[in-house]
Amino acid sequence: MNKILLESVITCPECGFDKKEVMPTDACQYYYECTSCHTVIKALTGDCCVYCSFGTVKCPPIQENRACCD
Repeated sequence: MNKILLESVITCPECGFDKKEVMPTDACQYYYECTSCHTVIKALTGDCCVYCSFGTVKCPPIQENRACCD
């Protein structure tokens, strides 16, 4: 079984700033505030969270091929 990664670098689509974050394992994160420009971004249509939309690593449930946020 593959190791589940808990860190992802999330990139703001507004200003391009990126930051390494630890993903929650017990909840979806639909919104994220950029620490550089303070824009609040939300998950894209069809994605369960901001990490699946703007991160370098998909969220833990998706990595495990499970439904996210059930």
